[in-house]
Formats: sequence, C-alpha cells, structure tokens
Amino acid sequence: MSISGTSSAEAKRVTARRRLLADPQAVISAALLLSVVLLGLLAPCLSDHEPNQANLAAVNAAAGEHGYLLGGDKSGRDIFARLLGSINTSAVSALIGTVVALAIGVTFGLIGGYFDRRVRGVTEWVFNLVMTFPGLLLLIVLMPVTGGDYRVTMLIFGVLLSPGIYRLVRNLVAGVKNELYVDAARVSGLPDRRILRRHVLTVVRGPVVIATAFLCGASISVQSGLAFLGVGSDTVPSFGAMIAEGFSNLYEEPLQFLWPSLLLGLITACLVLLGNSLRDALEGDRPKPSRISAPDYQAAEKRPPSVGGALLTVEGLSLAYPSPTGELKEVVSSVTLEVAAGETVGLVGESGSGKTQTAFSVLGLLPAEAVITSGSVRLDGRELLGLGERELRSVRGRAIAYVPQEPMSNLDPSCTVGAQLVEGVRAAASSAGTPLSRGEARDRVLALLGRVGIPDPERTFRSYPHQISGGMAQRALIAGAVASRPLLLIADEPTTALDVTVQAEILDLLRDLRKELNMAVLLVTHNFGVVADICDRVAVMREGTVVETGETEELFRDPQHAYTRMLLDSILDENTVRADAPARPAAAVKETLR
Repeated sequence: MSISGTSSAEAKRVTARRRLLADPQAVISAALLLSVVLLGLLAPCLSDHEPNQANLAAVNAAAGEHGYLLGGDKSGRDIFARLLGSINTSAVSALIGTVVALAIGVTFGLIGGYFDRRVRGVTEWVFNLVMTFPGLLLLIVLMPVTGGDYRVTMLIFGVLLSPGIYRLVRNLVAGVKNELYVDAARVSGLPDRRILRRHVLTVVRGPVVIATAFLCGASISVQSGLAFLGVGSDTVPSFGAMIAEGFSNLYEEPLQFLWPSLLLGLITACLVLLGNSLRDALEGDRPKPSRISAPDYQAAEKRPPSVGGALLTVEGLSLAYPSPTGELKEVVSSVTLEVAAGETVGLVGESGSGKTQTAFSVLGLLPAEAVITSGSVRLDGRELLGLGERELRSVRGRAIAYVPQEPMSNLDPSCTVGAQLVEGVRAAASSAGTPLSRGEARDRVLALLGRVGIPDPERTFRSYPHQISGGMAQRALIAGAVASRPLLLIADEPTTALDVTVQAEILDLLRDLRKELNMAVLLVTHNFGVVADICDRVAVMREGTVVETGETEELFRDPQHAYTRMLLDSILDENTVRADAPARPAAAVKETLR
C-alpha cells in the first residue's frame, strides 16, 4: 500500500482498548473478575463478621440465620465472610506467584534467547535444575521454613513457575532475533537492552499475556490445594480450606462445599478467557506518534579522504561454519579488497558466493556459530575483528551504516517508520557524545526523509511499514543509514526488490549522497547493470574467493578470469538471441572454469 492510503488506514485503526470493549468474552470475563475482586476489597463493608469469628449457636446455620447471608459452616463461622476473605487470599497469591515467575522467566528468557551459546548454556542449566524440583512436594517440605505463611510459599512457587516462562520467551526470542529488522536495529548502533525492550519484547508479549492468565490460575489453584491438604495457617481463609471442610460435611450441608467450588472455578475460567482476549487485542495494537514540522535539511560538509587512500581494508579474510561432524567448512577464503573514501566498490557474484558473508564480517553481524579463521578488517586504520559488542556498537550506525536488501523485512511492523528512525538517530548521537532530545531527533529524521526524495515526510513518518511502498521504505532506510554521516555505507542488494524506475531513482540517490558526504560505498549485488551504473571498481567473488578485481570500465571491456567472462556473457540484451546448448552438469562447468 502506498502512503496515499494512510489517512483512511489511520481512521480505521482500532486501539487495543476498543477491541477489548468490542469483545463480549473480554467484557464479560473482565467484569466478573472485577466484581469478584471488588467484593474482596469491600469485605469489611459487606460483612459484619470476621472470617474466623465463630458462633457455636450458628453451627451449620441455614442461609439468613444469625445474620449469616449464606449460613454458617460446621464451626459456626460466616460462610459469606470466609468467601470474601478467600478472594483476598487468592488475589494476593496470584499477584505474588505471577510477578515472581514473570520477572525471572521473562528477564532470563530474553537474555538466554538473544545472546550467544555460552550465556544460553548457563541459563539452560539453571532452569533445567529448577525444573527437576518436585514443586508441590517441595512447598510442603519447606512449610516449616516458611512458617505457614502463604505469601512466602507463593514466592517460592513463583520461582518454580519461572522455567515455563523462560522456555516460552527464549523460544520466541530465538525465532525473532535473526529477523532483518533486528539486524537493522543492531546496525543502527542500538544497545542490546533497547533492542530487547523495543523490538523483541513487543513480539513475545502476546504469548506472555496468555501465559500470565494461566500463572494466576495456577497460583490460586496451588494455594487452594495446599490449604485443602491442611498445609499452612488455619487462620488464613482460603477456598481450599473451605472446600475441605465442606467435603467433610458434604452429606449434612452440601451447599458448604458448593459455594467455594463455584467461586474458585469462576475465577480461574475468567482468567483464562480474559488472557485470550488480551492477547488477541495486544497483537494488533499500534502506538501513534505525534505530528511535527520538518526543518530545512542542512547538507553535510565533505569529509576529507582518509590517509593512505583506503578507508576500508579487508585482508586475507577467511570465514567458516561448523559442519554436523564438527569440522569447519570454509565459506569465505582469503578475501582481500579495499574501498577508498568517496569511492563505490561493487562486490559481485552469484548467490552463495560469499558476498553477504563478507559484508556481515565487516559489520560484525555474523551468527554466533561463525568462525573467522584468519584475516583483518580495518576501517580508517582501526581493526574491527576481535572487537566486543560494545565497541562494535560504537562503530555501527556512526562509522558504518547498512542498507538492506528487503526494506519491508528490515522495518519492525509493530512500530511506525518515524519511531524506528528516531530511535536509531538518538542512539548514534548518544554514542557520539552529543545526545539529542526526542524532538530534535524527529526534526532531523523529517529533514532526512525530505532529502531522500520522499514527497510527504510527515505522513511517511507517521506511517507503519505496511502503509508505504517498497521504494518509500528503501528511501526511509537510506535516510536512517546516512543520518550520522557514516564513513562507509554497505548496501546489500539495495535495488533487488524494486521495479526498474525506482531502482534508477535509488541509485541516483546513493550517488548524490556519496558525493555530498564523501562517503565510501560497498555495494553487494549480482546485477552488472547496477555495477556499470554506479561503481568505480568491482571485485568478483566465486565460491567464497575474490577471483578478479579492477576498474569497472576495464573489467567490462577486458575481463581476465573465466568466471567473470561467464557472468558477463550471461547478460541478455535486446540484440542477443540465446542459442547455446542445454546446461551441462555443475561438475563439467567447474572443470571448464579451472
């Protein structure tokens, strides 16, 4: 959808609150839960008797006798007053157990799912150990330690519940951490805590919300179960204790068993139904940023070229991945290339040749299992290989910027375009020691959106990724990439997903920005038309190795390597009719190229 449909889309957008109010299941379950909780809070006003106040004259009293609304139990206590007290006990139990389980499980689930195998190994070991404990038996054994205080018991139970939340969150995070928009956030220089909070936590919140409802129900059920078994303080009113007493008096007064059972079942059922409704509503919710005006864009002053000519130097870079047998399989072998300030170098090759792996090595975005076996990557004289994540974060988004292949996949669908760009600009400014307020960052983003050729920057700023076209999304990502005036821009197939007209516009934009900022550009592509249009020099890769490097015109006029000639011969034009023989097996092709 193009941005022309933004206004109508905004008019139709429904907030989570409205969706909940329109859902009968959510309204009914929430109303019942709220009514039950209010009954517990208003217990002193609704009953003249204490939950443990006994009257021997009211033993098994009928409803309405001796001022007891629902009658008396076998000990002469007011059943209604004990129900109100049990509601409060259940509410506190659910609150303690759920908060503890979520605090531990969500926190370590985010850490274990996002960070490398060593961190994940430690968290896995700890939570697997916790899962080996027999929960209910442990709570009973520790009762002398807790002194029968159900609040301490629920705190321990929350710890025992946390492995389930940990596994849920860890699996969800592991599935989303390799999404392109998360990589784009890392390239922008955002710290891990902000990525986890803004881009990852929003994805896992739906399942966590529904799990929260089950946690509340489980906490209430376990506390009631322990009370049913007679474990805990006799002075604390509980549904479990009331059910146990009613069960022992079932044949004389069956209603004493019925009231607490019905109320306990109502609470747990409403929790589950409300959790489902909340999940459905939250997964569609979208925040709305405020409107701002766009200032004039101030073109950056040209940066003087780096000493020695080469801004980026890659020497002898080799990269491998472990195979199922444990042996390392090399995917990039002894790659060497240079990019000078103000120069565009094309990295060309067929799919699987190692182009993107080389670019990701420069960015420091390789997967945890990747192993750099040898080589050096220097940016303006600074060695990048071996830097920790904190040092790399100070480089990404400031000295190195990245434009991805698929713009739509690199924008978080749960955030507006402007919110994502503002976050990256503020992170880069903070790393540079010149922090910006949110308003200043918005002004800069709007100016950049105008500079990259977006006709209505404010509307694009307020739009979500699905509300703009692919060309607009790519322009927005380029605006975010050049916001900090980087030394080097790595563009990974920046025009692949766009039509021909938009491709030409994007290439013109990159060319203009390179001249304005004196910026080096490493262009990863398989399209020789793009190379001929914008690149000064070309490096051709095949099976992880650079087989030929040279000036663009010279390489097109007189390619030296057989593989380069084969790639150029594969280009079709309007005057060429293919009359070659059927494709030969891959082994025969490799033999010819040797």
